[in-house]
Amino acid sequence: MSTPDVAPLLEGEPVHDQVVFETRLKRYWPDLLSALGGAYPDQAPEMARRLVVIAAENFRQRPADLRLLDLRRHADPQWFSRPQMVGYATYADLFGGTLAGVGEKVDYLVELGVTYLHLLPLLKPRPAPNDGGYAVVDYRAVRDDLGTIDDLRALATVLRGKGISLTLDLVLNHVAAEHEWARAARAGDPYFRGFFHMFADRALPDAYEATLPQVFPDFAPGNFTYDEESHSWVWTTFNTWQWDLNWHNPDVVYEFADLICWLANLGVECLRLDAIAFLFKRMGTNCQNQPEVHAITQALRTVARIAAPALIFKAEAIVGPADLAPYLGVGKHAGKVSDMAYQNSLMVQIWSALAAKDTRLFCAALNRFPAKPPTTVWDTYLRCHDDIGWAIDDGDAASVGLNGFEHRHFLADYYAGLYPMSDARGLVFQENLETGDRRISGSAASLLGIEAALASGDADHLDLAIQRLLLAHHIVLGFGGLPLLWMGDELALRNDYHFLDVPDHADDNRWVHRPRMPWEAAARRHEPDSLEHRVWHGLRHAIAVRAALPALDAAVETEIADPVNPAVLVFVRRAPTQTMVEVYNVTDAPQSLPRWVVPVGNWAVDALTEQTPLTDGPLLVAPYQTFWFVQPV
Repeated sequence: MSTPDVAPLLEGEPVHDQVVFETRLKRYWPDLLSALGGAYPDQAPEMARRLVVIAAENFRQRPADLRLLDLRRHADPQWFSRPQMVGYATYADLFGGTLAGVGEKVDYLVELGVTYLHLLPLLKPRPAPNDGGYAVVDYRAVRDDLGTIDDLRALATVLRGKGISLTLDLVLNHVAAEHEWARAARAGDPYFRGFFHMFADRALPDAYEATLPQVFPDFAPGNFTYDEESHSWVWTTFNTWQWDLNWHNPDVVYEFADLICWLANLGVECLRLDAIAFLFKRMGTNCQNQPEVHAITQALRTVARIAAPALIFKAEAIVGPADLAPYLGVGKHAGKVSDMAYQNSLMVQIWSALAAKDTRLFCAALNRFPAKPPTTVWDTYLRCHDDIGWAIDDGDAASVGLNGFEHRHFLADYYAGLYPMSDARGLVFQENLETGDRRISGSAASLLGIEAALASGDADHLDLAIQRLLLAHHIVLGFGGLPLLWMGDELALRNDYHFLDVPDHADDNRWVHRPRMPWEAAARRHEPDSLEHRVWHGLRHAIAVRAALPALDAAVETEIADPVNPAVLVFVRRAPTQTMVEVYNVTDAPQSLPRWVVPVGNWAVDALTEQTPLTDGPLLVAPYQTFWFVQPV
């Protein structure tokens, strides 16, 4: 099937821009047809033509400076994999008050070395409760308290001028029950009823429920809600007021393709595809990670590549290793789905290794991951806006002599401060009494002992807790990919128990690690010997060192060495111009490694200290010490 004629679609556009668009279309047309054929085999040609029209209409609206950005990104398509890329995630209101306020704080991010900013949900949600903003009522407006769409466009422009790429959340699985599509469906409009999964009785919902898990069993049991106005059972995976969209319907695809291009034209450079694993429903399954999810994502990404190729996708897929790789693309979809995905297992295994003071489970779990497509990137992180779920695989645990259930129980106890001698100060979130599952909320500093150390007044305890916090971030920074910092971790912010004073937050203890940015604490980063100064400058130094290391380009795979000394983690990264060996002591006691475990010459430099501590004898590693040994190839 030949590509559509774009001349009528772009009439009046500069000739060179028409040529650029047509060239992209020819490049990506096969990918678009292939993707649509995987999800909509009977409608693919018609859908492809319709999506090209949507791409062309949005290309006509694309500002000149963003068209120039597209060309620059075309010259460096792996821009987001460079070691200079460091992300920062926060809520706009907690960081700057408004979108304009965020713009006024951009120099703080530049000083830290941030090149990528993820502002959590800011598109207009329903009134609270709204799942922290993930129940969107209008995708083309922002929250009233944050400003306007013009403010969002202005912020993206300011960030771009400072070398920072803006990321926003795009919720794909559901909309708020008050969204105009849902209101029309509720009123009986047959076109918009087709946007949702609506059933006249419980027969089909009960059949689906037989194999469906529950996401929030405590406050949103079940997956269907009866809507009195429409006299229908509506699919509501997450909450009664979040209506799942029907991605079997091509009209939903068209709406989101147009929306994605529109957001790109505001200057958004990355979209975090929220709840993407749940898009496609299939009877007899858990309705997660279905093959059509990846085909749909490829189709949407392809439309963006044609209209606004500076935009990239990040998959919010918190799933197991076997299910995660397809979100970056495997087989015929390799490298064509999302550009980035969260490396959730790395996050969990860092916390596990620090609690157990043992890296064997870390090595077993992370070595299970297949190599990702070289054009894609892991998002690595220690902490995010959400709780920590102990995604420890029973098979991984058994392979190192652990019982998976008991280890998950240990981790929950340890980080809740219930385990003997634990100095963690976390809060239990969403305990499931049937399965024993307990997730944990808490800031990184409180979970890693800084809160407890300050309360004790023990300076040695505080020193170790700071080193532990920095070591955890060093692992994130050193694993490769695009590392993400959660707001406040760079200042060692502790739990904010005042969340209990806010009625909308009091029943969700995840707000304990979502404080309003205390700018007076941030100012102390310039006061020598303050806690904030020690953590900020320790982290800032590592970020600056990282930026100059070719081995930390995300295209390079991390080799995880066998745990010769289980207390010490060793990574090897082999770039064409540089070999890097990373050593991390995850315990509060000195450790040693046989010299042969570090496969670089004695003259290799520790990039963090610019010293050469290697000899022919064992390598001595102080408590919570990091080494980043590098040498040219």
